Amino acid sequence: MARRSNISPQTRRVFAALAQQPQAWRHGYDLSRETSVKSGTLYPLLMRLTDQGLLEAEWRQPLEPGRPPRHAYRLTSTGVALAAAQATEVPAGAVPTGQIAPGAAA
Repeated sequence: MARRSNISPQTRRVFAALAQQPQAWRHGYDLSRETSVKSGTLYPLLMRLTDQGLLEAEWRQPLEPGRPPRHAYRLTSTGVALAAAQATEVPAGAVPTGQIAPGAAA
């Protein structure tokens, strides 16, 4: 039996959002809105994924004068591979498509 990874639902949502356009730079605020992951969870998660080599991070200059620079993130090649693997993995407790959960009415 293959070993299941222990990736949180929040991390799965962030990977799924970033994997839609893996080469695009994304701001944390946009990821938070898209994934509904709160900033107190999201930013430590983004820092951890960057430290693990799964994300690249860089400071981006503002589009509007007077605004501060912001961090932007995108998947590395290792991150793209992990995101693809996570997309095909069935989360623990989930019922594979086409099957009925035990105890559910048919």
